[in-house]
Amino acid sequence: MSGMASDHNTSSQEDYVPHYLQKGDPFASKLSREADIIAGFYLTVIGILSTLGNGYVIFMSSKRKKKLRPAEIMTVNLAVCDLGISVVGKPFSIISFFCHRWMFGWIGCRWYGWAGFFFGCGSLITMTAVSLDRYLKICHLSYGTWLKRHHAFICLTIIWAYATFWATVPFAGVGNYAPEPFGTSCTLDWWLAQASVAGQVFVLSILFFCLLLPTAVIVFSYVKIILKVKSSTKEVAHYDTRIQNSHILEMKLTKVAMLICAGFLIAWIPYAVVSVWSAFGQPDSVPIQFSVVPTLLAKSAAMYNPIIYQVIDCKFACCRTGGLKAKNSLKKSR
Repeated sequence: MSGMASDHNTSSQEDYVPHYLQKGDPFASKLSREADIIAGFYLTVIGILSTLGNGYVIFMSSKRKKKLRPAEIMTVNLAVCDLGISVVGKPFSIISFFCHRWMFGWIGCRWYGWAGFFFGCGSLITMTAVSLDRYLKICHLSYGTWLKRHHAFICLTIIWAYATFWATVPFAGVGNYAPEPFGTSCTLDWWLAQASVAGQVFVLSILFFCLLLPTAVIVFSYVKIILKVKSSTKEVAHYDTRIQNSHILEMKLTKVAMLICAGFLIAWIPYAVVSVWSAFGQPDSVPIQFSVVPTLLAKSAAMYNPIIYQVIDCKFACCRTGGLKAKNSLKKSR
């Protein structure tokens, strides 16, 4: 029976034809022209807002670059990744949606797929590093005494090397980049898992090292932080003002990091679920019209972070202003 099952599996893999080779032109849009135009306008708005927002974050950070804390350096790196996605990737898909077909051939498809995966992986690994930094800073106070700026730059080097490695692995013959089922965008060739055992190993490796492991680290870090904060809030109240202010600043940075990670995962998890289903489910079992929605949602992730920065900064500034007014009124009453 096992031999028959393996023979059936082998024959099904040998008979497998990827979706982009089944219907002639792999780059022709499978959506209606109206749907492509709507998607094009949507990505245009997302791209403009993301470029302006992340560009503003980088510009403002550059004005105080010598005063940036290690956690803030990581946040700037996240803005660089998001800006890279917006500037390098989105114009390709926007033009293709408006033209009702992918306009840049196989070379452009592989470049677009590589750039999207490179900057997306860089974003997630950066958030993983930030979550670990927050965990160690909040839960292991001695960690903060030896962490310096040059440690943050070493971490950035590791992040970029990690993203470069995994984004370039498909070019070594292990995997590939291919058109999305709807034709006007490109991504990792998740469908290789339908073709061979090597393809399954490639897809599982990508999922584990570039999604599951970083997400597990992020969830672990913030769960531990939440538990620690609940147990230590009363203790901080007994410290002097300088320690309380430092604690408030650390919690501000932690809130920013938590919201950024939550926004990123909410945007990308639906796309990851659809990709896994495409890789290991029945061939072509995901409707084309359904597959485009998670893709567009994932492309919006780069827009959220600047909004989160500004909301937290405004809230922090208001709290700080309120605190100063309270102190001044107390002095006057005295």
